[in-house]
Amino acid sequence: MKNAVGREIPDFLLTEGREVYQGKNYMDGKYIQKASPRTRRYEKPLESKLTDSIAQALRDCGARDGMTFSFHHHLRDGDYVVNMVMREAIEELGLTDLTIAATSLGSAHDPIAAYIEQGKVTGIQTSGIRGRMGEVVSAGKLKTPAIIRSHGGRPRAIEAGEVHIDIAFIAAPTSDCVGNCRGVGGKSDCGSMGYAMIDAKYADHVVVVTDCLVDFPNMPASVEAIDVDAVVVVDSIGNPKKIASAAARISRNPRDLMMAENVAKVIASTPWFRDGFSFQTGVGGPSLAANLFLEQYMERRGIKMGWAIGGICGPMVELLKKGMVGKIIDVQDFDLEAVNSIHRTPGHCEMSASQYANPANKGAFVGKLDFVVLAALEIDTGFNVNVLTGSDGVLRGAPGGHPDTAAGSRVCIIVTPLTRGRMATVCEHVVTVTTPGDCVDVLVTDYGIAVNPLRQDLIECLDSAGIPHVSIESLKEKACSLVGRPDDLEWEDQVVAVLEARDGSILDVVRKIRPYSPEE
Repeated sequence: MKNAVGREIPDFLLTEGREVYQGKNYMDGKYIQKASPRTRRYEKPLESKLTDSIAQALRDCGARDGMTFSFHHHLRDGDYVVNMVMREAIEELGLTDLTIAATSLGSAHDPIAAYIEQGKVTGIQTSGIRGRMGEVVSAGKLKTPAIIRSHGGRPRAIEAGEVHIDIAFIAAPTSDCVGNCRGVGGKSDCGSMGYAMIDAKYADHVVVVTDCLVDFPNMPASVEAIDVDAVVVVDSIGNPKKIASAAARISRNPRDLMMAENVAKVIASTPWFRDGFSFQTGVGGPSLAANLFLEQYMERRGIKMGWAIGGICGPMVELLKKGMVGKIIDVQDFDLEAVNSIHRTPGHCEMSASQYANPANKGAFVGKLDFVVLAALEIDTGFNVNVLTGSDGVLRGAPGGHPDTAAGSRVCIIVTPLTRGRMATVCEHVVTVTTPGDCVDVLVTDYGIAVNPLRQDLIECLDSAGIPHVSIESLKEKACSLVGRPDDLEWEDQVVAVLEARDGSILDVVRKIRPYSPEE
């Protein structure tokens, strides 16, 4: 069956009421049945929940074959906890047929690829999948198709009972002896712990893994002891220096700065650029650089940003400290400047992933966004965006909050160079649709600006401001004239990953790439 972005979805995936993507806001107003979290009652006072080892915590929580373990990625490429837990579960306890339900997985988790190849890990549910694991899943070695969800789609699925977490493992920079834990303090400070909150509320069992035990009570807690079964102290939960990536830095490249300035011009041309406006930016270099130019426009107009959300980086923290933004509401920190700010800078607050972007609750913050500026691996002439698969079809990215903020904001701006290396970023059809075109409003490239024809109001804004713009088709043709037209990828029938839209419908699938044969 074809969905609203023209993707063929195999019938075998459309069981138990699952639907194909039918457009932005299709699920609006529909009821969902919230799952009822299972919890053991602790009526007898507990002096401590400290447990000798991860292996013992697994035993105490009744770990067995076929379970689903969840993890969060606030330590990003510095995380040690996923590998530690899976090693103990598989090599010490001999468990098999395990599913990893993580908020995101990266190159730090390359050792998990071997467990997939051995058939010990048979399911992956995540937003991001990169590195060796992405290659192994793309090669069809995972027993079941990986399920890819956005940061808003994941808490929706957990709260609806579509994802049942048997044991949630919380990597906590600090914890007390009964499990009140925070993302600040200790030697592995990660800042916000917004992604871990829903897991702790809905998992059958919760294990806090920390490398800094502090006095009771460790308050205010990101995850509270009322949801925690065990606390394990280890030497290190990760390396916080690896939280920041190269992409999470403001670019000084003249091309990127030119695009960032044009982003600010587009925003300033709209009626929503007014005192108290709301904003989120992605972590790509040009996206972050837009903050610099936006500040100039704010000063010129004598206005301030009301609030900002998202994964937060240093540039937004600087705006808060200057008094240019009223509040930062934070689900994840992308660099150490943000980590060192949360709970320490007045107005810098923490929130859960459900508060941030869940489309099935009654007030996700993304639904109040005026502007979001996002990057893209590629974007097609239907304004569909891919941030998941590379030009070779291999899983190497993450939807993250991209689809959520695009759908919720008044104006979604994609900023990307027209080409990267020898590849066109503006194309006829993206490899994988991660953010549907009906949620994307403006494209800013180094060769021009294009506005989605669905947004005639924005076209009028740009025209009134004298900002030139062109059709996205002309940008595609320009890209092809620079780097040529790539050959189509060849796929096998096997589905290696299912990409859910934020509302739970099926947006796209990723198939196994047909191996290249030199004889062909």
